[in-house]
Order: sequence, then C-alpha cells, then structure tokens
Amino acid sequence: MTEGTTSAAEGADTLTRLEQEGEIAADYLEGLLDIADLDGDIDMDVEADRASVSIISDASGRDLQKLVGRDGEVLEALQELTRLAVHRETGDRSRLMLDIGGYRAKKRAELSELGAKAAAEVKSTGEPVKLKPMSPFERKVVHDAVKSAGLRSESEGEEPQRFVVVLPA
Repeated sequence: MTEGTTSAAEGADTLTRLEQEGEIAADYLEGLLDIADLDGDIDMDVEADRASVSIISDASGRDLQKLVGRDGEVLEALQELTRLAVHRETGDRSRLMLDIGGYRAKKRAELSELGAKAAAEVKSTGEPVKLKPMSPFERKVVHDAVKSAGLRSESEGEEPQRFVVVLPA
C-alpha cells in the first residue's frame, strides 16, 4: 500500500469517527431538548478535525438562551456532558464543539476582533498586553487571531483565572 493511500484511508477513518461522534451527540441533545420541552434543530458538521454540533431554532431563540446561560456557562457544561455521552458510547475522548443559537459563532467573531486589536496595540507600543481571564475556547480563538496578525501569545495563570498575554514579535 502506498503512503498516499494510507493517509487517505486514515483521513476517511477520522471523518467517519467524527461523524459518529456528531450522531451520538445529536441523539443525546435531542433527548435533552425533549426532556426540557424546548424546540430546536440539530445541525452536525466536522470542522478543524473535530465534530461540531449546533442547536438552532426558527423561533426567537429565547428558549435556547436558557441553554447558553450567563457568559456561556450552561453551554460549557452541556458541551462537557455531551462529550461524556460520546465517550461513554465510543470509549474515546471527544473534542466535540457545541454551539447553541449561534452563541459560539458570535463569540468567536468578537474574540477574533479582540485578538486583532490587542495585536495592533502591541505592534504600536512594543509592550505586551494582558487580557482578561478566559475559557480555553476563548483563549484558542484569541491565540489564532494574534498568530494571524503576525505576533505571538501565551496563556498564563491557573484556571479559572487563566488569561492570554500578547507579546511583541
């Protein structure tokens, strides 16, 4: 078997595994929505080598806001529970991402802008910029934005007070 064939087969296996994670997560979340008597549609995808599941609603989305919570706290907890449900079924650790009502997508855009602004400030002053404490998801988005601006960043501190420091080039 050639090397290219092996990597193509591995890629197909990974895609199949991630699609399976999405299916398991969708089933778990549909059960949760039924129990909570909330309306929402489940959308599954594979993004950046991880399963991505979104709960979307045709209505105003106020009911789904309950599943997001203040600053996404309920969303984070539901994501961990969903990852545990996937782990229980597959035996493998999941890196699944959950979005509810577009909360994470909107947050990603805001954080990318924050990272770009911090990078611009560091470029103009030459001094490091410390940002407020963030969740791992939030820090990852900021690190990516800083990297795309041509600078580097590091995470410092201990959870839950871990934060990003944007450094000069």
